[in-house]
Amino acid sequence: MEESRLPPGQYIPRGRPVIHYGRVPRFRQESWDFRVFGATASGEEHRFTWEDFQRLPRTSLLADFHCVTKFSLMGNEWAGVTPRTILAAAPPAPGVHHVMIWAEYGYGANIRMSDLTAPGTLFATDLDEKPLAAERGFPLRIVVPHLYAWKSVKWVRAVEYLVEDRRGFWEERGYHNVADPWKEQRYSYQEEPGEGPPP
Repeated sequence: MEESRLPPGQYIPRGRPVIHYGRVPRFRQESWDFRVFGATASGEEHRFTWEDFQRLPRTSLLADFHCVTKFSLMGNEWAGVTPRTILAAAPPAPGVHHVMIWAEYGYGANIRMSDLTAPGTLFATDLDEKPLAAERGFPLRIVVPHLYAWKSVKWVRAVEYLVEDRRGFWEERGYHNVADPWKEQRYSYQEEPGEGPPP
């Protein structure tokens, strides 16, 4: 069954590799916040403290995880807050069709609004019934299981609503703007017209 869920070019490794860029940030609950800004419906920034975020409705899901370096971790049980909950609390303005997911140290990844609101996408705080380990994104990461895992940003701090797409950290460094593993959309040179931001 797991083999049938593997996108082209992927394999199932031994163990559970961890890959990230830069150092692991330290969580400071008293100063941590989650912001929603950019093209909001009200024109104002929304801010959630850690206590606010913990009070939001929670859900769990089972999802696979596909790294662009070609390994896949199968059947992960994530728990957290759905993007639709965030969108209801902090609505976007009309015309928002992309978001930038911002993390610690200014790291960001852009995704389409349709990817943000897909049924499997989650702002995750837990993995396999335990809080995320620090190296896996504690206290908060986004999980976008139908895209390559660099879009599943660790240490998330904000969502920026965009009316015009723009590339995030890895997208600016040659990775594909969309990142669909079933189409092996690994690198920007593979992009078809309309898959990247306006020139």
